[in-house]
Amino acid sequence: MKLYYVGVLDNTKSPAIQLCAEHELSEFSRFTRDEYGKFMTMISKTVAERTKPGQRQSVEEQDYVVHCYARSEGVAGVVITKDYPHIAAHSVLSKLMDQFLSEVPLSTVQAAKNNGDVSFPALKEYINNYQDANNASSIAKIQQELDETKIVLHKAIDSVLQRGEKLDDLVAKSSDLSAQSKMFYKSAKKQNSCCLVM
Repeated sequence: MKLYYVGVLDNTKSPAIQLCAEHELSEFSRFTRDEYGKFMTMISKTVAERTKPGQRQSVEEQDYVVHCYARSEGVAGVVITKDYPHIAAHSVLSKLMDQFLSEVPLSTVQAAKNNGDVSFPALKEYINNYQDANNASSIAKIQQELDETKIVLHKAIDSVLQRGEKLDDLVAKSSDLSAQSKMFYKSAKKQNSCCLVM
């Protein structure tokens, strides 16, 4: 699970304006990070422009998924992820947009003409704190706990079944042993009766 990009864009204009954004590109080579950053900015603008106000959208591009949440106020939040649950990504977007709209006046958004014109330091916290999807959504955390519990239960059931098979083997062996001991008793009684007659 990885969160590569978190940004807020003005999607009322064409092309969309990236008001503020943060990237986490440490897994890429130093020589290609800038190109990945430009790619993510370009794809986030495209998805934000095509997302209608009040809608949520997730678009797959190669190995990445671009999640967008466009608000009716004319701004859209975008996160770009890889192997990140959709529920968690949209939970991050909801929190991001609520905080952005409560802290940044719409007049500042409307006055922005260039990429990066709006300062929103909380984006750094979002990209750092939500690398783990379980921090983003309690539903994702509960799902992970359920998956872990299922694994433990499957192992327990398997071990019970194996014990049951072993018990069945022991019962069969004990019945064989019982039959053999009865035969031994009869043959020993027969042998002892021969010895007494003499």
